[in-house]
Amino acid sequence: MLLDTPLCDFGWKSPSFELPDIDGKLHKLEGYAGDKGTLVAFICNHCPYVLAIIDRLVEDTKTLQGEGVNVIAIMSNDYDAYPDDSPENMKKFSTQYGFTFPYLVDETQAVARAYDAVCTPDFFGFNKNLELQYRGRLDDAKMGDTSNRTPELLNAMRQVAQTGNGPQDQSPSMGCSIKWR
Repeated sequence: MLLDTPLCDFGWKSPSFELPDIDGKLHKLEGYAGDKGTLVAFICNHCPYVLAIIDRLVEDTKTLQGEGVNVIAIMSNDYDAYPDDSPENMKKFSTQYGFTFPYLVDETQAVARAYDAVCTPDFFGFNKNLELQYRGRLDDAKMGDTSNRTPELLNAMRQVAQTGNGPQDQSPSMGCSIKWR
């Protein structure tokens, strides 16, 4: 089911969380709160929308990390019903695409609910105070055509890093619904 994310609720404070990564190591949000901002991305392994953007997402997040913005990815789908999203497959997926950020398992789906995440991909860009400043799409590329894209997420997070505020004009991310238990 195709969904769009809601508009950005500027200043919404990120709820704290502690989740395991694909190797079972626990990660707290506060440990990733960057001096220039933090990106929390809800993704999964099987969604065609994630698969269509994953190379660009990894490239853009490497750039952001190099500029001092921290990145965390969270997989909240019911992986019992969708085994492609299991922790074992998350590990393969993150290796295949060269993730340079932690890929966390939200098995209870409590974090997705706390964030009101609706789809994969769903991006939450926070300033250094963990106040929401971006809830939009990765870029304006059409499925399969990335030749002339505007990297909206990258540009927004650069703005957040420099000013603490995100752009007023944001286009919602589009993707498959989170697979709730």
